[in-house]
Amino acid sequence: MFDTIHHIAIIGSDYEKSKHFYVDLLGFKVIRENYRKERDDYKIDLACGSQEIELFIIKNAPARVNYPEALGLRHLAFEVKSVDDTVKELNAKGIATEPVRLDDYTGKKMTFFHDPDNLPLEIHE
Repeated sequence: MFDTIHHIAIIGSDYEKSKHFYVDLLGFKVIRENYRKERDDYKIDLACGSQEIELFIIKNAPARVNYPEALGLRHLAFEVKSVDDTVKELNAKGIATEPVRLDDYTGKKMTFFHDPDNLPLEIHE
């Protein structure tokens, strides 16, 4: 019934910070970008392999509940060839990461970092 994930939608609060983080620091390519005057927000579509990330910039969106965790999407995870190498690259760009650990079920390396609005992002081998 479902073939693959088409896109993931993320809401950010600051156009400059969010676009800089996802495009300049993480390296996603902009597919299209639109200012939606009727909503006074931006929608930036980013390429992530064969999937897309829809980055909505909404100035007055309510803050995300982190702890205790609430129902809904928990985090977004990206597959990488080397967690250690990716951590070094993220840290060199000023992005803090949690300590690398092994996934209890797959035995593969993984860790988390956060976007400018504190959305948890995971890298996983």
